[in-house]
Amino acid sequence: MDNKKKVVVAYSGGLDTSYTVMYLSHELGYEVYAACANTGGFSEQQLKTNEENAYKLGAYRYVTLDVTQEYYEKSLKYMIFGNVLRGNCYPISVSSERIFQAIAIARYANEVGADAIAHGSTGAGNDQIRFDMTFLVMAPGKEIITLTRDRNLTRKEETDYLNAHGFKADFTRLKYSYNVGIWGTSICGGELLDSTQGLPESAYLKHVTATAERELKIGFEKGEIVSVDGVEYTDKIKAIQAIEHIGAAYAIGRDCHVGDTIVGLKGRVGFEAAAPMLIIGAHRFLEKFTLSKWQQYWKDQVANWYGMFLHESQYMEPVMPDIEAMLTSSQRNVSGVVTLKLRPYCFETVGVDSPNDLVKNPFGEYGETQKGWTSEEAKGFIKVTSTPLRIYYSKHKDERR
Repeated sequence: MDNKKKVVVAYSGGLDTSYTVMYLSHELGYEVYAACANTGGFSEQQLKTNEENAYKLGAYRYVTLDVTQEYYEKSLKYMIFGNVLRGNCYPISVSSERIFQAIAIARYANEVGADAIAHGSTGAGNDQIRFDMTFLVMAPGKEIITLTRDRNLTRKEETDYLNAHGFKADFTRLKYSYNVGIWGTSICGGELLDSTQGLPESAYLKHVTATAERELKIGFEKGEIVSVDGVEYTDKIKAIQAIEHIGAAYAIGRDCHVGDTIVGLKGRVGFEAAAPMLIIGAHRFLEKFTLSKWQQYWKDQVANWYGMFLHESQYMEPVMPDIEAMLTSSQRNVSGVVTLKLRPYCFETVGVDSPNDLVKNPFGEYGETQKGWTSEEAKGFIKVTSTPLRIYYSKHKDERR
């Protein structure tokens, strides 16, 4: 074994990575280290099955790399701070997960002294870029092996190879493909390939099991979740899971996103993401009460860039920590409890209880009474504010609407 080259395979347990593990071991003679980077999307049973299958496929060693907390601290936290939704729609789940899976794989490859790193991405998607770019930066000099991409392999070719070599797992082509993670489940294929159609109820993994209207209270401290329905959480992942459990029962957070991929194609993906949509909805609502107008405006600008850079595999860009610093600073007064009202397939914001509520102030109540200025001061303010317009239209009367 000492004379064999070492390769770390980013192993998910799916068809492409299963083929990669077996082919590299059986045909090319590599010492294969199968590494499953978990960002919160694998159950304990799935991880156990992955380990068993990796050894059946010929892996020399299998390891689960749990980076769920790191994923929160270095990505999810900032996506909440920024209310990040790609295209004002999609919580950036898969793309952000891939970055941190790739970082964990590269780190592990460096630790074991691997000669190469392999992944199962195709040549038509975004993931190939996320993995390759991260490996090039984090593990420079290591060969990157992508059998599925380089050989343009079909699912049938890979399945036939595995079956012929005694690995009988069922990789039957399903109508939909799913990526389940802590920040939502993406759905690809099926009706989404036809621009005139949407996804049927059967395409979703979570369905309505609760029909009675209920309130959900989410507490924030400096932008981070600290409580759910009065229960305090120090573990933010558990807080997200608690909100997901509540919201998924109402099938909240379903939608379809259409956007531009890194490779230039238009892509369409369905998703169900109860926790992200509830958390971002509540957080954005709290910010309306606690941030100034210009804090909200400029934070939205940089948050949009933050989400775009995450999606387009630019997490390593040096500007990202600068954006994170601005987002963190913006959250210093974003504390309080937000009440949401949940119904099947939807929710609404109800109210905010915050010590930093700017609606409550000594200067007046909107639409009611003013306390911080006189009526004469109001008239003067309005007249001065109108000055640029009065000047312009004094010269261009014909342009007045």
